[in-house]
Order: sequence, then C-alpha cells, then structure tokens
Amino acid sequence: MKRMRTLAGISILALVLAACSSGSTDTAAEEGMEETTAAVLDDSNCAAAESFCVGLVTDIGKVDDKSFNQSAHEGAMAAAAEVDGFYKYIETTDTKDYAANMAQFTDKSYDVIVTVGFLMAEATVTAAKANPNTKFIGVDQFQGEEVANVTGLIFPEDQAGYGAGYLAGLMTKTNKIGSVLGLEIAPVQLFAKGFEAGAKASNPSVAVTTVYHPPADNAFGDPVWGAAEAKKQLAQGADIIFGAGGGTGNGALIEIAKAEGAGTAIFCIGVDTDQWFTVPEAQPCLITSAVKGLTEGTSDLVNLAFDGSIAGGNFVGSAGISDYHDFASVVPMDVQDKVAGVVAGLKDGSIKTGVTL
Repeated sequence: MKRMRTLAGISILALVLAACSSGSTDTAAEEGMEETTAAVLDDSNCAAAESFCVGLVTDIGKVDDKSFNQSAHEGAMAAAAEVDGFYKYIETTDTKDYAANMAQFTDKSYDVIVTVGFLMAEATVTAAKANPNTKFIGVDQFQGEEVANVTGLIFPEDQAGYGAGYLAGLMTKTNKIGSVLGLEIAPVQLFAKGFEAGAKASNPSVAVTTVYHPPADNAFGDPVWGAAEAKKQLAQGADIIFGAGGGTGNGALIEIAKAEGAGTAIFCIGVDTDQWFTVPEAQPCLITSAVKGLTEGTSDLVNLAFDGSIAGGNFVGSAGISDYHDFASVVPMDVQDKVAGVVAGLKDGSIKTGVTL
C-alpha cells in the first residue's frame, strides 16, 4: 500500500502545466514546503512507494462540461490534494483514443485511474486486466464481471429522475412536459424513464415527450441541438423540460431560460449536479436538478484506493434532487412536502420506480 505523509499547515495548490496534445492538465502540491515532505510535483516517479498519482480520462467532452465529467474531475482532484498526491486529467476527443489515453497513465505507473462514462466501460476493464497493480474507478460503469482492480461507481439514476418527474407532474399546468437527452445509453435512459414514471405517478394525465441525441461523438456536447429540441417542445406546449446530457442538455436549459414565461409559467430541470451553480444562465427557469453524488463518490473511492481498502465490483453512490433555490417560494409547500416524501421513500426502498432496462 502506498501512503504519503501530510504536514499540517501546508497549503495545497493546483499547478496548471502544459501537457500533451489530447488536452491534459497536471495538478500537485505547490513547491516551497520542507524538503522532508513527500509531495509529488510531477508524474516522473509515480512508481515510488512514497508517491500517490491519480489520473482521470474523460469521456468525449471537457472537464468543464458543467456536468458529469466536471463533477468526477473535481472529486478526483480534491481527493489527490487531500493526501498531497499528484493529479492529471486527459480529455478524450475521440472514442478510439480511450485505450491510448489510459496508457499514458499506466505507462508511468499511476496508482489510480478514473475513467468517466458508460462508454468507457469495456476499455477500462481491458486496461485493468493488463495492469493489475493499478486501481481503476469507472464512473457510471456497472461491473457485471468482478475484476479485482476495477470499481464501478454507479447510481440509481431512475430514483433521481423519478423525484424530478414527480415534481414536474405536480407543477405542470399544460400537462405536457419533456426531456432533451444525450446519447441513449443506460444511465441516460434511467434518468429519462425515471422522470416519466415519476411524472405519471403524481399526475396520470401528463404526457411526456422524450428525445435522445442521435448517435455521434458530440452527443453530450451539442448545445445547438439541445436548444433546438427544447424550442420544439416549448412550441408543442411543454411547460417543464428536463435537460440531461452534458453540454447537450445544458443547451436545452439555456434555451428554456430565454423563453417568455420562464420562471413563472415555464420551468427547466437540470441533471447530474446542482446546475444552479454550474449553469447560472439557466437560473431563470431552473426549478431543481436531478442529482447524483459524482464528486463525493469519486473522491470517496480515490481515498479508499489511497488507504488500500478499495474493492472490485460496484460502489453505489447517492442520488436525489437539489434545492429549489429561488423557486422555493414558487413551489407550493404541499408540493414540496409530497416530493420530499417520495424522495425519502425512494431512498429507504419503500417506493419503487418500476423502471427496468
């Protein structure tokens, strides 16, 4: 097990260094501390017992996507900083580069590699089997076959979607709501199906329009498409729309925020993280977000890897809905109470979403 000494009072800062052409960035402990401190300033000696190196490979998209890539990145970076470790990320621009991007870390004997996204699951397991001394954390990657050095960080997205949909069903005036989504993959489907199930549970008269981005490398990074689809649904009478799909979903949220009646008659719902903070342009319509604990879950698993107690298989993170923020006075208290009861029931298992894939 590789551990490092942490000295009290040492300030951990992020260093942004020039890196490889795939868009990678390094962060580590700032120079200037006592020479006896085992701070890791680069990845030239990751194999050493006193160093702890964490690498992250995004799915297609950037670490500042204001959604799942960014949340996992923030969790991995924070965990590395806590233990005076070294952290670096690589942004994937083409799915064929998954293996090569991970190899940049395994070739330098990184301790932990975080891979983000359902689409990276197969490549992650392949890399893990070839590098049994490296711990891999697969975000949104369910592990059907247990591999000792792969931990899948998974979430009950259907529960988060259900809670958000239950709210939407109670708040809609037109009985028409919608979802503008990224690629049709399992986590996105769970959000969407949960949203529809929750809406119909609270309002059997509601109609839900659901649209997924066509298969493409930019399925989670196409705000223009997301905006256009949101505009279509608004024109069809939808008064609450769920945007779920990285930059694609963000494009939908921002478009809705510009619509006449946004915040009074028309609302939007974000995804993955509390998008009140990550997509402030959506605040005029953002009534809540269907969230999952990506940052916390990633950080927890990196810390378990540092302690040597991480296990292969699946680690289930938290899911729910975010605060109403400025809309707390807009959502009637009886609606808030009903939604809170449903979210609690989903968490303790007394309420089931009924969603299957």
